[in-house]
Amino acid sequence: MLYHPIPPLYDEHSKILILGSFPSVKSREQQFFYGHKQNRFWRVMAQVLDCAVPETVGEKKEMLLSHHIAVWDVIASCEITGSSDASIRDAAPNDLTKILICADIRAIYTNGGKAQQLYRKYIYPVNGREAVCLPSTSPANAGYSLEKLVEVWHTIRNEL
Repeated sequence: MLYHPIPPLYDEHSKILILGSFPSVKSREQQFFYGHKQNRFWRVMAQVLDCAVPETVGEKKEMLLSHHIAVWDVIASCEITGSSDASIRDAAPNDLTKILICADIRAIYTNGGKAQQLYRKYIYPVNGREAVCLPSTSPANAGYSLEKLVEVWHTIRNEL
């Protein structure tokens, strides 16, 4: 059983919450979200927010928090093979209560179909808050170019 090693990133000014499924091997090693170089999350968010692509964890945190964006994952613990979302079993959800109490979260987005499926199964029945599914920024989602991801993810701007 693996336990989620990364605390949520949010503050009292957060308005948007983006949820992944569970950290990849690289993210767990780096102790921060979307750590695999091929994951397009940081490039997508930089374009959506009209910022330079952040390089360091500090820059990544600053970019998100300065734009009132919180990030975390749906799953607190699970069995997983490598970084494969498809292999997730025996999942236990994260409790979003502390984020939702602290911040005025206006919209929740999931990064990919697996995060959405897990959200609907474990979290929606508890909090009753809908989440919008955005296409995964994972390199495994080869059906979406960077340009197409940016186009779809741009919906986040409407909530800021």
